Amino acid sequence: MSTLTRPKTEAVATTPGTLRGSVRVVLRVHRRSLRTLGAVVLLPVFWMVGLSLWTDRIAERFAASGCSVENTVTNCGATVRDYLDAEMMQSDTQSWAGLLMMALPALVGAFVAGPAIARELEIGTFRLSWSQSVSPARWLAAKLLVLAVLTVAAASVLASVCAWFWSRDADAYYSNGWFEWSVYGTTGTVPVAYALLGLALGTLAGVLVRRTVAAMAATAVTYGLVLATFNTVRDSLWPIRTDVFAVGSRYVFPKDSWPVAQGYVTSAGERLPVEICLSSERDLVDCLATHDSSQRYLDHHPASHYWPLQLVETGILLALAALAVFAAFRVLRRLHG
Repeated sequence: MSTLTRPKTEAVATTPGTLRGSVRVVLRVHRRSLRTLGAVVLLPVFWMVGLSLWTDRIAERFAASGCSVENTVTNCGATVRDYLDAEMMQSDTQSWAGLLMMALPALVGAFVAGPAIARELEIGTFRLSWSQSVSPARWLAAKLLVLAVLTVAAASVLASVCAWFWSRDADAYYSNGWFEWSVYGTTGTVPVAYALLGLALGTLAGVLVRRTVAAMAATAVTYGLVLATFNTVRDSLWPIRTDVFAVGSRYVFPKDSWPVAQGYVTSAGERLPVEICLSSERDLVDCLATHDSSQRYLDHHPASHYWPLQLVETGILLALAALAVFAAFRVLRRLHG
């Protein structure tokens, strides 16, 4: 792979407005991609706001009808059905918003950062900027500044609306738990951190690969691996709370907690799987007695762990994004040198 070199042209004095001019160029050249990103964000926002207004009317009508979901009341079938359909639509919308937020960083990295950088390196238009006394570092910084600001704004707006939307639906019949990706991944600080990581990965892939399609594919694959890893280890990012209680006791599962693991505990403290006595013909107590156990355990994250988990994951993601951007600048400087 050949080294990128600055063409021999007459030097032009650098002015204080060079970076500002580069920003305007980025906005103009990539306006179509940026408009598409805006549409991807605004359409779900309008849908969630409109759906909320519609479900409010359904809920008011249901409350005024005197009908009940739990008990069958004469002439209430259609009213209850309309109410539950509206509740289900809200839950489905939250799930779709989770999928969108999961895909947004890959879209930012693959379809914005990748083409914005890899394409210019591929076809050679970067030489025009570099010949105007714009250093490779400033050239890349201008692109990242524009994309980072727009990415943070888009992810923040979408995350805020999703948080508002879920808060209205938190106690509904079909509500999603705070620990499910459709809620956890669409609220708080994590969505913004993932979006910035997608941007950073797209930048690094564009500088390393310098081929538009290949850079887009590399960004999507790398982001997918990161996402899968955090989905696997997320419950270990903050200390888990363990409750131990006697079998047959009136232990009440903590409301809104995220169950991580459960089973039985022997007198020596050894953990046994929850299904250890499922296939036994003995009584549960007798079966557990043969295993020297009379207690159960529950590993869980209470609702109070939402923000610690969010902030720890956000910090790790931002650190990875910073490393990716730093590596991109180092690679670009080496290519230019």
